[in-house]
Amino acid sequence: MKNLLLILLVVFAAFNVKAQDSNNIINALKSGSADQVSNHFDKILDIKFPDKEEIKSIGKNQAGIALKSFFDNNNISGFELSSQREMSGTMYITGKLTNGSDGYKLSMMLKYKEGKPQIITVRIS
Repeated sequence: MKNLLLILLVVFAAFNVKAQDSNNIINALKSGSADQVSNHFDKILDIKFPDKEEIKSIGKNQAGIALKSFFDNNNISGFELSSQREMSGTMYITGKLTNGSDGYKLSMMLKYKEGKPQIITVRIS
């Protein structure tokens, strides 16, 4: 019985850590902070901005600069979450980046690496 309780406690704790990590990313988006969002980028990722070609295999630093530029140029101030789900170790987050106007659709794909979710794809349209 003690072993069962211990196993359940470990599983619950692991689930809670995963939820907290994804909440950190969502909160960074809600605050309109490209810098905080880019802290969760993988070393290499794909990124797509409106009316631009998708950039494949861009480094974390360059992607962070590009995202910050997009947020600044388009007055991104927040985020409205539409969907968040996880399938086979891959997490998906979709929603709308807000800017006081029409805003932009956002979709992100994350993979768990080194024990935490890391953003591997960003698509903004």
